[in-house]
Amino acid sequence: MVHKSSYRSFGWILVVASLALAGCGDAARSSAASNSTPGAATTTVQASPTSGSSGTTPVASPSAAATTPAANPSIAASPSAAATTAVAGNAATPSAAGQSVIPGPNDGVGPVAVVTAKVRPGVVQITNEQLQLNQLNEQTLVPQGVGSGVIFDADGHVLTNNHVVVGAQKLDVTLTDGRSFPAKLIGRDPRSDLAVIQIQGGTNLQTIALGDSSKLVSGQWVVAIGNALALPGGPTVTAGVVSALGRTIQEPPPEGSPASGGASGASGGGPSATGAFLFDLIQTDAAINPGNSGGPLVNLNGEVVGINTLGAGQAQSINFAIAINTAKPIADQLVKSGQVNYAYLGVGVYDNTPTLARRFNLANTPGVIVTAVDPNGPAAKAGLVQGDVITGINGNKVMEESDLLKVLNASKPNDAVTLSVAHANGKTQDVKATLGAAPTS
Repeated sequence: MVHKSSYRSFGWILVVASLALAGCGDAARSSAASNSTPGAATTTVQASPTSGSSGTTPVASPSAAATTPAANPSIAASPSAAATTAVAGNAATPSAAGQSVIPGPNDGVGPVAVVTAKVRPGVVQITNEQLQLNQLNEQTLVPQGVGSGVIFDADGHVLTNNHVVVGAQKLDVTLTDGRSFPAKLIGRDPRSDLAVIQIQGGTNLQTIALGDSSKLVSGQWVVAIGNALALPGGPTVTAGVVSALGRTIQEPPPEGSPASGGASGASGGGPSATGAFLFDLIQTDAAINPGNSGGPLVNLNGEVVGINTLGAGQAQSINFAIAINTAKPIADQLVKSGQVNYAYLGVGVYDNTPTLARRFNLANTPGVIVTAVDPNGPAAKAGLVQGDVITGINGNKVMEESDLLKVLNASKPNDAVTLSVAHANGKTQDVKATLGAAPTS
């Protein structure tokens, strides 16, 4: 999101900068979580969400704002079969997005231009307005940030990032044809950094088809579209490739929160002071700049395969999108009920290390330390106590907190899980727990 107050304070992937996302986390982490660890399965990227709502902690990185997609001369000269199929026969159709024509695959402009013309009308700009005191000490609504979103159904529902809309007292949506409408918050999910809003009173809205992110492969061409830096004139388009799949990233902590969480951390299901873990992310070198948060990452068929969310400020051409196969079920739940139902284990955890094991007389084994237990939660009923070390879940090794969270996030309330536990006395055992429903507040 792009902050109106300062272009230096780029926030969520509305405005990608230094991975300073402002979503609420679900895990108990230390302040060290903000540092990336080479070789670790989970990376905490010093990037910034590309949006600029007050809920984010934007930390602009000059390199992030200046990132440009890797140029490839062949992309404009060799239209792919995928793009040719996507927009066959529209070479001279007037565009609702304000362009004079929608280019066709035989116009010589290349597949990226063809795909852009197809999907651009379904990309919206979202302005987050919040109450502030003016010079007369009166409350007035002022824009706090600008992000992007995707119209994904005929009812005007828009999928975007949570950090784009968090804290908003008023939401405005601007279409690429210049029309603006108020929007209603349908639901948001800090745990996944996703939200759904609905355009109020809009007509002739163009939707974008949602694709299948499981079919992506490394090296595949993708296009990122969004309102970078909230520049006038409509969305910015960047192109690149899928650099990697299945990435795990932890967002920075929300603005104004302490650096570490408590017993309601990642495996507890409740809000936390640390940033949320995002799983199965798409890494791309297509530039994702401040203001791009919530915008689509599309394939050359013009299908949404990801929701642009993060950009790394300490490296070039490393950006992340939430896979659409992860985002769609969450969007469906938000549309249906306004919230997402997560499973609940009821513990706070912290990554174990040999130093911590020696200092606190814990089992010296890789895993996560149980730092707190909800006395009425599933873990307590299964016999877990503070000081236990969880080393596995359902046969999967738990080397760090994200390993536990990934399994829990994929589970549902009332699912049974098997936990491998190492006790402080050196004994190990497998215990079964029936997951509960995570608190919603």
